[in-house]
Amino acid sequence: MLIKNSYLCGVMKKHRKSSIPVAAETRKSPTAIATDDRQHLLRLIRQGEHEQQDFKYKVMDAEKLARSVSAFANTSGGRLLIGVRDDGHISGVRSEEEIFMMHAAAFKWCRPQADIKFETLYAEGKTVVIATVPPSARKPVCALDDEGRPKAYVRIADENIVASPVHLSIWRMEASPKGQTMIFGDEERTILTTLADHPGLTLNRLVRLTRINRRQVIETLARLIRFSLVVMQHAEQQFLFYETTDER
Repeated sequence: MLIKNSYLCGVMKKHRKSSIPVAAETRKSPTAIATDDRQHLLRLIRQGEHEQQDFKYKVMDAEKLARSVSAFANTSGGRLLIGVRDDGHISGVRSEEEIFMMHAAAFKWCRPQADIKFETLYAEGKTVVIATVPPSARKPVCALDDEGRPKAYVRIADENIVASPVHLSIWRMEASPKGQTMIFGDEERTILTTLADHPGLTLNRLVRLTRINRRQVIETLARLIRFSLVVMQHAEQQFLFYETTDER
């Protein structure tokens, strides 16, 4: 656990073969540290919530918090500012309790366990915990629901969205030690032609129009996306697929 405001206890030593005096160690006063924390925290708050940042008033449910951990780990990573309201107001938390809940979210309610780093800042007489989640090298990181069922999330704008079957297929391909080759056959041509004629199709609609097995459509879309021939976008609570040359 990393705490930003822990004093460093290293002792300055003189070089044995040098007669040059060594400057005395300088430490910031608690007031200066609090000022630095406040400035840093306000800079983060001014960014608002976005793909890599989320505000949490407090941690009440580690299970729900695991969804944010999953989404950050499966996308580009991100940080949770715990003790900050949605409007950016600093409410503060009791850091030990929040860190305990975050540990539970990352290690008990995520599979595989997610990496997480903690930083404690002090501003306006209150404590804010910053929990930073790096992008995972072992996707998908799934959040467990109350029945123990795993579900993967991705981060889009300032929302945690359940990953599509195409995401899962892409991650499986990325994890394969064999790599991936692109075989351009009838199914690929049919899907690309259908998307050219009907841009912005959902997965279910694409399956119906192409009359190709659903699982095969998912795997083919994953390959086409990996080779930049198709793009996937999220709009109106659903994932839509476009041929890359489409103007959106």
